[in-house]
Amino acid sequence: TLMIKCRRALKQAGRRRLIVAGGVGANLLLRERLYAMTEESGQEVFYPRLEFCTDNGAMIAYAGCIRLAAGERQDLDFSVRPRWSLTELAPFSGAAA
Repeated sequence: TLMIKCRRALKQAGRRRLIVAGGVGANLLLRERLYAMTEESGQEVFYPRLEFCTDNGAMIAYAGCIRLAAGERQDLDFSVRPRWSLTELAPFSGAAA
């Protein structure tokens, strides 16, 4: 489930903060459960406002913002693909707590 994946991701990455964006972020029951999970383990979870959870635009914008803040740049001569894994981008050298 997504709960298990989020818990595992936090542990493997050694992070205390979880950001949930995209359509799944509009699920109020999931928000409650993730809040309880992170509260119990001394972690934090963050979401965009509900009106920004209708697609993955907020998630993509946030990922780009982190890379930009870390000084990373990408040429604009790339192909647009509807399914483009973030892991296929150039390695990310920045770290967000």
